[in-house]
Amino acid sequence: MPMSTRTLPAIIVKDAALLPGLIVNFTIIQKKVAKACEESLKGDGLVFVASQKEPSEKITKESLYEIGAISLIRQINKMPDKSFQVMLESKIRARIVSVDADGGFFVDVEEIPDNEESLDRIEKEAMLRHIRELFFELSNVKPGINSNSLKSLNTIEELGRTIDLILVNTPLPYAVRLECLEITDVRERYERAVTILNDEIQVARVRNDLNRKVKEKVNKNQRDYYLREEMDSIRKELGEDALSEEQEYRRELAELTASDEVKAKIEKEINRLSTLHDGGSEAQVERGYIETLLEMPWDKESEDRNDIIAAKEILDRDHFGLEKVKDRILEFLSVRTLTGKGGGPIICLIGPPGTGKTSIARSIADALNKQYVRVSLGGVRDEAEIRGHRRTYVGAMPGNIANGLRQAGVKNPLMLLDEIDKVSSDYKGDTSSALLEVLDSEQNKHFRDHYIGIPIDLSEVMFVATANSAGDIPRPLYDRMEIIEVSSYTENEKFHIGKDYLIKKQFEKNGLQPSKLTINDAALKKIISSYTREAGVRELERKIGEVCRKAARSILEGKERKIVVNGKNLSDYLGKEKYKKDTAAKKDQVGIARGLAWTPVGGDTLSIEVNIMPGKGVVELTGQMGDVMKESAMAGISYIRSVADKYKIDKDFFEKNDIHIHIPEGAVPKDGPSAGITMATAVLSAVTKIPVSGRIAMTGEITLRGRVLPVGGLKEKILAAKSAGIRRVLVPVENKPDIEDISEEIREGMDIIYVTSMKEVTALALVD
Repeated sequence: MPMSTRTLPAIIVKDAALLPGLIVNFTIIQKKVAKACEESLKGDGLVFVASQKEPSEKITKESLYEIGAISLIRQINKMPDKSFQVMLESKIRARIVSVDADGGFFVDVEEIPDNEESLDRIEKEAMLRHIRELFFELSNVKPGINSNSLKSLNTIEELGRTIDLILVNTPLPYAVRLECLEITDVRERYERAVTILNDEIQVARVRNDLNRKVKEKVNKNQRDYYLREEMDSIRKELGEDALSEEQEYRRELAELTASDEVKAKIEKEINRLSTLHDGGSEAQVERGYIETLLEMPWDKESEDRNDIIAAKEILDRDHFGLEKVKDRILEFLSVRTLTGKGGGPIICLIGPPGTGKTSIARSIADALNKQYVRVSLGGVRDEAEIRGHRRTYVGAMPGNIANGLRQAGVKNPLMLLDEIDKVSSDYKGDTSSALLEVLDSEQNKHFRDHYIGIPIDLSEVMFVATANSAGDIPRPLYDRMEIIEVSSYTENEKFHIGKDYLIKKQFEKNGLQPSKLTINDAALKKIISSYTREAGVRELERKIGEVCRKAARSILEGKERKIVVNGKNLSDYLGKEKYKKDTAAKKDQVGIARGLAWTPVGGDTLSIEVNIMPGKGVVELTGQMGDVMKESAMAGISYIRSVADKYKIDKDFFEKNDIHIHIPEGAVPKDGPSAGITMATAVLSAVTKIPVSGRIAMTGEITLRGRVLPVGGLKEKILAAKSAGIRRVLVPVENKPDIEDISEEIREGMDIIYVTSMKEVTALALVD
């Protein structure tokens, strides 16, 4: 039978094949194609739909698949975006003869009718019945088959049309549809359709069988999991299995640097995950646990720097002074270089706030080329924050130590345990006890976090702790650490820190250049002496920042092009002076003695006042004294009563008179035994009416027998006396080694007298 040739508008599609009998919608963007379709609709309404092999700028015969479909335009609508929506019904196969030269908008095609005349009547009937039976069987085992197509099949007698209709209503990939479209021989198309239907029936039966087996195992809460299992099984049957979550974990496990024991534990957990309901809370917990184990640096470590010269340069670059701290770090580095072993003793930096303890730890990490991790212990009262939570509930987490290692990514970081003196304990556990294992070099090789469940080696971790007060550190923890005191800065040290570090830092932070702002030495010294009172340099940095901010505003407002801040105009930027130095008394006074005290922000002087009044022997203590200070006052009075005869004090004096001891700045809590000899001296002066020298300050604990016992914080106390203009200081003789450790810069110009008893104190302090 001769084939007829005709010219039709062409609609080029990609990843789509129109089998005869298919109704489909297309969006047309090209105006020429849309116009051709509209013209065709005025006539017979036929177009040719061709599939494109690959994208190309110009449509040619070679860029298209040879076989396409002549289709009837049922409807064409213009959309708001100026495109056209076309509804097509595929009618008959056709072969491309030629493509017009005008971009392929028209093609010459020849129709390809089905060659059913070559089939025997009985053979054709057999094929029809067989293909229908297969399609009916598929519709029984595979849901989603169009019921209308089932009804229409029995009314169609053409074999080719029947086959096309069945293929149209069977979900098939694009490549299979294209293959069937290009089969022009009916017998060959029939054989391919039978193969496709048999395959689809087998896949559907396998799917149904899997579904039946899965449903036998599941309960209502596990249904989602087994649906996914079913999908995986189907993928495996079709050879399309993708990389699963479990396989991803196994891949990461294969790349993990860890011992066989750790790997076996992780593999066991991965196997357990594969048996759990994927959407359940237990699976979520298990998944988080596996990911945590895979992220831990079991045997991964970084290479440390062993260059002592470079380490010293880094420490000197970042910090002024602190020679003892730097020497200790360099000693540690030297020993580790010689032994080739990491870890080492636990260093604890103790000192007032703002003295650079935390930044020292960061500089140590930089000097040793170690990863730096900070663990804040301030206010931690739950033991689980150290040891981790047990994995018995949703929300369990590893402890701060394990988390720190995971954050560092290596097993040998520098871990800063900040504010170790602030740990506390309550009904949730004793945090300080949990830290004992962490800080014990004999035990921390096998530290066990409750969440991790596998021993963690902490022996390679370099621990550095910080604290404000040694007295607040639990004793068992204190014994496990090597204490390095970071004491208060002298005014000279503060000056150099401010000039060499803080001013540059604040200039950079506030966007200033030295050409725009100058803070001269006189201004810096005045900030230190008149606007700050601290052991460290935090407030000094804030005040420098305040000057920079106000200077920046003045520059931007155009008031000044270059600003020089000096001692005279400093108040324009910082206001009135905030502090005035304590000064030595101008004259000797009865009942007033000058003591020395250590505070968390440095040393200070205490002017202790005593009044004697007629009464009934009552002792009144005011000025927010703590229990220890009150006991020291009572011990001093007991000592004075024991030596009353020597000073010709009436025997009934203490029964007929009241004694009132007061320490000014009553809103500030005060405690400690170091004011014992000062209070005793002031009381004795008030009782005997003998003046106390205004040029002497003293510190020391007193006993009932008048012995003077040693105290702490001598550097801060000597600094306070020096700042107040007091040059003679009485200290316990047992504190002589502490005084010798104080730098010559602080001791210069000071007359430090060592005393052993109150007899020596009164001989020096009371002015006859």
